[in-house]
Amino acid sequence: MPKETFDLRAIAVGAYGPSLLYGVATGAILPVIALTARDLGADVATAALVITLSGIGSLVTNVPATLIATRFGERKALVGAALWCAAAMFLALAAPTLPVFAAAVFMVGMAGAVFGLARQSYLTEAVPAHFRARALSTLGGVTRIGVFVGPFAAALAMSALGLDGAYWVGGVASLVAAALSWRVPELEAPSRTASGTPVIGDAPVAGPAPTVRSVMRSHARIFVTVGIGVLLIAAVRATRQAVLPLWAEDIGLDASATALIYGLSGAIDMLIFYPAGKVMDVKGRRWIAVPCMLIMGTALALLPLTDDAVGLLLVALLIGFGNGIGSGIVMTLGADLSPSPGRPQFLGIWRLLTDTGTMGGPALLALVTALATLSAGIWATAVLGFLGAAVLWYWIPRAAPGSAEPAVTRA
Repeated sequence: MPKETFDLRAIAVGAYGPSLLYGVATGAILPVIALTARDLGADVATAALVITLSGIGSLVTNVPATLIATRFGERKALVGAALWCAAAMFLALAAPTLPVFAAAVFMVGMAGAVFGLARQSYLTEAVPAHFRARALSTLGGVTRIGVFVGPFAAALAMSALGLDGAYWVGGVASLVAAALSWRVPELEAPSRTASGTPVIGDAPVAGPAPTVRSVMRSHARIFVTVGIGVLLIAAVRATRQAVLPLWAEDIGLDASATALIYGLSGAIDMLIFYPAGKVMDVKGRRWIAVPCMLIMGTALALLPLTDDAVGLLLVALLIGFGNGIGSGIVMTLGADLSPSPGRPQFLGIWRLLTDTGTMGGPALLALVTALATLSAGIWATAVLGFLGAAVLWYWIPRAAPGSAEPAVTRA
């Protein structure tokens, strides 16, 4: 596709509308999962465990999600995932016992794995390489906007309906996301011969249809190089969400001040996704991936040195800026490196790596904090940031896909 013929606005509603609404749905219930679990009889530790079930559901569904996207196509996978999420919301709404509610939270994570894989795979196919980072950065930014708006929509609904209002918002937003996803044009999938071999154009592709195992074997080098880098990105990102309120409490800030600082950090995060995507498309992925990790690593290293609201706010804004410029970087790298055929299988493994980082980062923080101090735990996360910057600088190809400059990879 010639560069001048592509217009992102032409696919904006279909590509980003469902993601915005899905972000609203998940964002709406995040603040109330623990409260609902407590209402159903959970103690504090059990309520915290219930919160993690969404992440566990996503982690274990990433690879099966590839089978769904491959079998039914990205559009139907998006619709099915949104409907499954809606079912989970209404199950949580009506849950009579804690185990039923826990199953609903797990279902939300399952839906997120399928939805995330399908939307990334769809945009990777639909958008030309020279525009890919802008498209995927926008996807990341739109999803963050939805997650940011969700709690406010839930608060409005809860003013009339109590805790149930959050799940009504989540359920309705998921249903509308499913309806919008149904209007997304289906991508043309490669046909197959009677033996299952993909056909592109008139010629069968050599070899059998790709599987998760074959893709993992043929792309093992990518997974243990750039893949480790995106795992570290996910670990730092997940941990940053925990350390800000924990450190605010440690230095004696009240809940309202903490919420304001956290919100301002999130606002900075949401404002800069498109310019960052353009830099990646024009200059290359390293120009964003490496500064993203260096900035977050530096901010985390400075965090334990703050002792008042002003210092914490400045560091929180720096963290938000670092994370914001990296919007879409994990999806973009996955799209760049994924093969076709075999893209859903590759992206499922890619998401498994990122979800592992998302679960592992906070676990490392908890372990180091338990063995030493909260400051030590935060500094350990900062080290992950600097390590990630080094890995990504060394292994990411120098030039952006679709640019005139040839990409240079490490031998």
